[in-house]
Amino acid sequence: MGIIIFGAIVLIAAIAVIVVSMRRNAAGEEDDPLQARLAEFIQRGDVTSLEEIELSQPFSERVIIPVVRRLGEFSARFTPQKAIQDTARKLELAGNPWPIDAATFLAIRFILAVVLGGFLVAVVLISPPSNPTDNFMYIGGAAFAGFFLPHLMLTSRITRRQTEIRKAMPDALDLLTICVEAGLGFDAAMSKVSEKWENQLSLAFARTIREVQLGKVRREALKDMSDRLGIPEMTSFVAAIIQSEQLGVSMARVLRIQSDQMRVKRRQRAEEEAHKAPIKMIIPMALLIFPSIMIIILTPAALQIMNSL
Repeated sequence: MGIIIFGAIVLIAAIAVIVVSMRRNAAGEEDDPLQARLAEFIQRGDVTSLEEIELSQPFSERVIIPVVRRLGEFSARFTPQKAIQDTARKLELAGNPWPIDAATFLAIRFILAVVLGGFLVAVVLISPPSNPTDNFMYIGGAAFAGFFLPHLMLTSRITRRQTEIRKAMPDALDLLTICVEAGLGFDAAMSKVSEKWENQLSLAFARTIREVQLGKVRREALKDMSDRLGIPEMTSFVAAIIQSEQLGVSMARVLRIQSDQMRVKRRQRAEEEAHKAPIKMIIPMALLIFPSIMIIILTPAALQIMNSL
């Protein structure tokens, strides 16, 4: 008897699940987001079909990016996992400036190498015969440049982002200190900082706050933020915040000390760059300014010597 009751309950539950799923599928067919978007476009009179919606997108999003992503997925099978992880780490440090993953970025490097190398091969074949060694050097140099150009761009993005964050940290910590001393919690103070500015540091704070709101422990969210930024100043700041929470030290006092230290470090970096300026000025002076001065000074003397001779 108990088995019959249990079987009946299971059968009723299965029927209920089937009915609910069918209703959801029917509702999904009726409320298809793509069809709803198409209907919205039709009502506005912009387009009349899905083909027009696709054609209205840029050529890069319709053709180039999907092809590169497919190549990235294919090349990921033959790429060492270590290289993919290192590239993903660098993209994270750069703030993910492009809508591509690590495998796609590596595929782009190889594609540029092949394209530039092939272009030089075509130029060599079209041009008159020359030294084969020079041709090989030109082709190899073009392929090498195409392979390392994306890497240089990514490194430049990382440096630029870290420099921007270093410049914004003292002011952000001052605002954090003021908010905490005014009675706000640390999370609310970080939210205020993220609302105040629109820079890489505020975006990092906003992402950390979202992770905390989604359930991640604040200590882990702060550590992940410092790992994503890769700046020693942020690492020391996060370590001080975590230690103050564990030891029960006043958060406002810790933030005040950290903001003072960040301000001192910013002044020291400015002084360091000022001391580097004379050395950096030697190259343009030697290549541009000194030759011009020599031409201006020696040209009248050279004309007089030529006239006298």
